[in-house]
Amino acid sequence: MFKQVVSACCFVAITSLNSDARPYQVDRASECNITMPCDFTYYSQTLTQRTVLRRSSRTHRLDQLAALNTPTSSTPSSNRIVGGRPAGCPSAFCGCGAALRVFGRIVPELNLAANWLRFPRTSPAPGMVAARRGHVFVLEQHVGGDVWMAYDANSGGHTTRIHARSLRGYTVVNPRGAEI
Repeated sequence: MFKQVVSACCFVAITSLNSDARPYQVDRASECNITMPCDFTYYSQTLTQRTVLRRSSRTHRLDQLAALNTPTSSTPSSNRIVGGRPAGCPSAFCGCGAALRVFGRIVPELNLAANWLRFPRTSPAPGMVAARRGHVFVLEQHVGGDVWMAYDANSGGHTTRIHARSLRGYTVVNPRGAEI
């Protein structure tokens, strides 16, 4: 009898050493099997919703900053869609849209955003262009700090917007300083 009790105690002690204390996962689909495969659309929808919320909260913060720092006498709309992809522009159309805004015509060499960096550097001012490799937009009106209302072609969702943008990470160039 003593041997059985000691053996049972040793068995319990040994098996408890190998167990990990992990929280129970409520999200786990326990009903998945061959005849009823798991459906993960809930997870992809949740991920999409989180991404949309993250983007909309960033846009909302910039809109709030624009509303606080913009004079009320000439308050521009803080996030206004003004169009889609202009006719004749490629699918990545930020450079093409900026050329149309600045020069009134498509300049094929400026379809590539990085080519805007060939213009001379300047201080931020209305009509100047903020450029980096991969994106470009036209400065319209100063909001405050490094935030400007910008004409932003291909600003997301294949739309053209006038909205508040930070100049952080961009180089401001003067497109009228020298033709490329």
